[in-house]
Amino acid sequence: MDSKWSQSDLEELKSRDALRGINNDISLSVYCTRLIGGDPHLVLHGGGNASVKTVQKDLFGNEVEVLCIKGSGWDMGEILPAGLPPVKLAPLRRLKSLESLSDEEMVSYVRSNLLDSASPTPSVETLSHAFLPHKFINHSHASAILSITNQPNGEDLCREIFGSTMGIVPYIMPGFGLAKNVSEVFEENPEVGGLILLNHGIFTFSDDAETSYRHMIDAISTVENRMGNGNKHVFVPATIPPKLQSLSSVAPIIRGVCISQDERLGKGTNASQNKLILEFRSSDQILEFVNGKEVDRYSQGGVATPDHVIRTKNWPLVLPFPEATGNGDFRKRTEQLTKEFQHRYNSYFQRQVDSRKLQKTKLDSTPRVVLVPGHGLFGIGRDRKEAMISADIAESFVQTITNAESIGEYKTLGEADVFDVEYWSLEQSKLSNASTQPLLGNVVAITGGGGTIGTAIANEFNKLGAQIALLDLNFPEEDHRFLQLECDVTEQASVKSAFETICEHYGGLDIVVSNAGAMHLGSMESVSDETLRESFEINFFAHQTVMQYAVEVMKLQNVGGNLLFNVSKQAVNPGVDAGPYGLPKAATLALMRQYALETGKYGIRANAVNADRIQSGLLTKEMISTRAQARGLDEAEYLAGNILGKEVTAEDVARAFTQLALSESTVANVTTVDGGNIAAALR
Repeated sequence: MDSKWSQSDLEELKSRDALRGINNDISLSVYCTRLIGGDPHLVLHGGGNASVKTVQKDLFGNEVEVLCIKGSGWDMGEILPAGLPPVKLAPLRRLKSLESLSDEEMVSYVRSNLLDSASPTPSVETLSHAFLPHKFINHSHASAILSITNQPNGEDLCREIFGSTMGIVPYIMPGFGLAKNVSEVFEENPEVGGLILLNHGIFTFSDDAETSYRHMIDAISTVENRMGNGNKHVFVPATIPPKLQSLSSVAPIIRGVCISQDERLGKGTNASQNKLILEFRSSDQILEFVNGKEVDRYSQGGVATPDHVIRTKNWPLVLPFPEATGNGDFRKRTEQLTKEFQHRYNSYFQRQVDSRKLQKTKLDSTPRVVLVPGHGLFGIGRDRKEAMISADIAESFVQTITNAESIGEYKTLGEADVFDVEYWSLEQSKLSNASTQPLLGNVVAITGGGGTIGTAIANEFNKLGAQIALLDLNFPEEDHRFLQLECDVTEQASVKSAFETICEHYGGLDIVVSNAGAMHLGSMESVSDETLRESFEINFFAHQTVMQYAVEVMKLQNVGGNLLFNVSKQAVNPGVDAGPYGLPKAATLALMRQYALETGKYGIRANAVNADRIQSGLLTKEMISTRAQARGLDEAEYLAGNILGKEVTAEDVARAFTQLALSESTVANVTTVDGGNIAAALR
């Protein structure tokens, strides 16, 4: 591993507004913390911390020695001074004289010694930093270190590799006990440049920031050189079937099975709320791992470090090769293996609480990582962020085990130690701020997503926690909140490709808003066949194509779904010269009702929104002006020409779609959004 320390980068960071006026010690710690936190081989999603001992003034202006250490909720890779809350150091060091200290007492005492009570809660490993004498201390869960500590002879291997240059600390849960042990091991040999924490990670330290950082890089490089002598191809491959199902058909099956068996989620095929998102990963290393003949052995040994268990469970779900012999076989095996996974998890929980007479509430037993031979792996979460975290840790898990098996045999902690961390209140607090949005984890596809109404629909679904895919021929600007896909809804191949991408990106699909359309005008007695057919292509056949592919995905998932159509008042209240547009819209209204009849048995609901006089890509400003002039009105009077006498907005239309998505007993409904037009009101 190469050092990334750069004096010019350090000076550039110190020149930023956020670090102006900050003392040099903290600036150096911010830079060092960012270097370590920005490398996924060292730190993943909260799995590390860093500190600096310095002097700051208290409320009375007195200089006080403080420990500035990473605070809860801060990403090391993007940390700022506010993410290193200062804690009075002397009171922390006095704790060392105690024989015992509960986690709750420790957290309360540390918080009571913050210089600013509004600061984030300091790391649970604060006392380990406080009990060591060094100015700069860094801690990571480096994958390379875990590869050698997670061995049957991990301690001996560490002593062989490092000799007397590093201290070796037996595994103890983070907290007061670990802090005491860290201090004792260091005091046995104060010349060491760091400490290896078995099954946990590495501490390095120095009174110089760069030296503290380089100690970590050098230790990891030493391990990497040792592992470089191992086997390049670690796992004996299994026989891969000649033809596999596509990733886009495998993902919805896995997603649907996990959703249907998740105890947290609504049961029944009509449940629209609280789904799961899948994040797919694949690489040469991942494929060698999942395609290994013994994947059921080496993948089930447990997490590389207990800190990961709250994100991934202690082991992944391993599925068979998805042979292209029909979806039914793969679904049955997925259902069976998921139930076995859950039974194993429930047994593990019950075994621990019964044998130790604990009072704990069981967490859900849904897998968080799924290995699919022939394809790769999936991370699973309640939203995309959670799924990506699971996938990130799973990738690191693959690398750690691959390296471990290249020089020996992967072996980690027993289930009791893992259970203690998984059901530790201080770890659970990391997940306590989980979102409760009503459409959390739902995947929504919106056609015409680049237009005014499409954008408004996306924004409203986003507020409810959904993941959004926008389909259109072009987009006015890039929006990183959403998956933007170039798609021509009048071309089947384009629609098919878009839906495959959605399944590969999110794992499946729950709600489709078929919103794309185009206004074609003309008198029926003179309109050309070309114009009429062109209008039917975009305003009717495109809806049919989109919904066919949507239903195909939803049936693979087998957890219901929503088909939402954007029709028009022209479907029920035709206007002069609007026939080329109104006729296909009338057919689309009938199409919605047909889908309602035919897909209800799958728990798939079909509904429509009937909107009028909304300024958008269809009803442009020029068209509004022309129509208003024809009626002797100005544009505002035309747009407000309804019972309520108010202009209806794209946001009004969008909210109608979200309400239909949330209305689980509503089917074949047409919701009118036009401010009131009796002629367009349905019976």
